[in-house]
Amino acid sequence: MATRSVSLSGTDKEKASQIVEASQRLVSIGMNRGSCGNISARCETTFKGSDSFLVTPSGIDPEKMTPESICLMNMSGETVEGGKPSSEWRMHRDIYDSRPEIHAIMHTHSPFATTLACLQLEVPPFHYMIAVTGGNTIPCAPYALFGSQELSDSALDCLENRYACLLAHHGMLALGHNLEHAMAIAIEVESLCEQYWRILQTGHLKILSEKQMSAVHEKFRDYFKK
Repeated sequence: MATRSVSLSGTDKEKASQIVEASQRLVSIGMNRGSCGNISARCETTFKGSDSFLVTPSGIDPEKMTPESICLMNMSGETVEGGKPSSEWRMHRDIYDSRPEIHAIMHTHSPFATTLACLQLEVPPFHYMIAVTGGNTIPCAPYALFGSQELSDSALDCLENRYACLLAHHGMLALGHNLEHAMAIAIEVESLCEQYWRILQTGHLKILSEKQMSAVHEKFRDYFKK
């Protein structure tokens, strides 16, 4: 088994293990298939004075991942340790740089979220649980090439004050205060996207008002504990 040349804190070693477990869980529950999607977590470990984060490697099936295969990157986009990081590392880096409260990110190609993303559809407030994502809608960022700075910029715009968005013709992003929170957001968004897709088949849509959603946000103020 490979060993790390950079000494991670005990907390960061545990995060690497949790990223592997989360990657495998996303596959087991059908939210990713094969090596698609990616996960990251903000680190305590610093490198050359720069903050850093752990991110899944490119093109490796989660069943073959180990904690040692998780890449360590700094905020300059430099791979400190590990092989080739996910092509979406810019999105992860830029979110951490602009959202200090975010400590974990999950990107999935889950079926229903991706279906709506390929239709370039925003998910409206048809159900009160949309409030867990931080807004009254789940927006869809315009299409941009995967792995590009343009995609990262587009996602950041959509994620302002939110924990989730869709990426046109691509998939979904879910953010969290920790890996458990990000996983909960990702699962909830996929569930909401499935429900919305089913509603669209009926041709009838009723949505909640701003006043109704405001009341939900107040109730959800402490829904997810940091």
